[in-house]
Amino acid sequence: MELPRKRRIVRPAGPLDGGYGWFIVLSTFLVFGLTFGVIKSFGVFFVEIQHYFATTATASSWITSISVATVHFGAPVGSALSACFGHRPVVMVGGLLSSIGMVAGSYAQDLLQLYITVGFLTGFGYALTWTPTVTMLGWYFEKRRPVANALASTGECLLTFVLTPSFQFMVDQYSWRGAMLILGALQLNLCLCGALLRPLNRHVPSKELLEEKDHELELLSQSHTDSRVNGSDSKKSDPLKVKIISYVDYTLIANARFMVYSMFGVFAALGFFAPSLFLVPYARSQGVEEYQAAALMSISAVLDLFGRVFFGWVANLRLVKTVHQLIVTVILLGIVLLLCPLATTFTQLALFSAGYGLVFGATVAIHITVLAEVVGVERLGSALGFFMLIRSSGGLLGPPLAGIFIDRMNDYGAGFLMAGVALLVSALFLLVLHQMNKKGMEKGKDIHLENGKGRKDLKNKNSSFGRS
Repeated sequence: MELPRKRRIVRPAGPLDGGYGWFIVLSTFLVFGLTFGVIKSFGVFFVEIQHYFATTATASSWITSISVATVHFGAPVGSALSACFGHRPVVMVGGLLSSIGMVAGSYAQDLLQLYITVGFLTGFGYALTWTPTVTMLGWYFEKRRPVANALASTGECLLTFVLTPSFQFMVDQYSWRGAMLILGALQLNLCLCGALLRPLNRHVPSKELLEEKDHELELLSQSHTDSRVNGSDSKKSDPLKVKIISYVDYTLIANARFMVYSMFGVFAALGFFAPSLFLVPYARSQGVEEYQAAALMSISAVLDLFGRVFFGWVANLRLVKTVHQLIVTVILLGIVLLLCPLATTFTQLALFSAGYGLVFGATVAIHITVLAEVVGVERLGSALGFFMLIRSSGGLLGPPLAGIFIDRMNDYGAGFLMAGVALLVSALFLLVLHQMNKKGMEKGKDIHLENGKGRKDLKNKNSSFGRS
């Protein structure tokens, strides 16, 4: 009886867990800060734009919503272009588009123009910048991947801490248009981040991995079964499959565990982005002075930083399964958001911001690591692109949905209630993923036991034949 061969993991050539990899961490650190850090700090512009155009919270929230959705929707494009042209030029072009969109937005005459410039153009630039950089970070690190992801993602915290009061100062000094113009110039630094990305050899899927993906495709189409009957046709299609999958691994949509994790991402995105957008307006509606309101985001960013580093380190110790850690942090994050409307003073809001930042950082530090565990690092590039694409619906609908509740109830606290409920729902999908992992492990043990029994029977037969 032939023993099953251990599957060989094909990994891009390059230094792992050290060396130049730390420059990749630095690049990803800045990318996190100049993309999602800017999005989280955009709440400072929210009130000014709403008053300038005399519009509602729902209408103004579409600016951030379109930007977030475009980041997610454009992620597969960023992955495919990186596989085709390389990570470095794609990230540099993305940085240029981000800057152009923000500068053009500073001259916008109505909300529609802000939707197109800051929402779509800048968001698409973020997609071309963020996805390839995070993918390369996953390639450079293996044993220290949780810590590397956590350290890189702290850029979002640190730049939120710095940018929020800085934006408030620039808005007071130069108006929201002048502040947005300065921000556009600042985002040219994303081009520098792209220049730091040293190219790696293009990843080519192994034969065993292609066989696994063929099996997943059987769930999508019965025609694949017919093609397997004709062995010569299947062999001829292999080079084409390798080429297509090296750019976009479309077989992921047949991976049940990946799709369940993507549904977690959809509901999590509903609650991730609304709080940072509405925290400053909520504080000001409670009578908190504007600079104190801006300081709340800085408090959140400091604890966010601590949460990412500490819980990323905890995940690296492998004391518990990473998915278990993620389940706990997501549930805690939902509970913290549900408690936000109880805070009405600056001190209470500061405590909320600290708790929110700590648990949010603990969640963000490990969710990409869990994705790599779900699909394997050899498929991380395409998986990250498709995950962001599927999650885009949550990022698109989250802020406007919160804005609808706010307009209907005339209370910014309603937006936090919506976000908290969405995160608790997302935790249910993580529980489903945990059960799928548990069943998969039990099935693997059964197969291992059967193989062991088969080897033992074969050995007994051989020994009996020898005695006869």
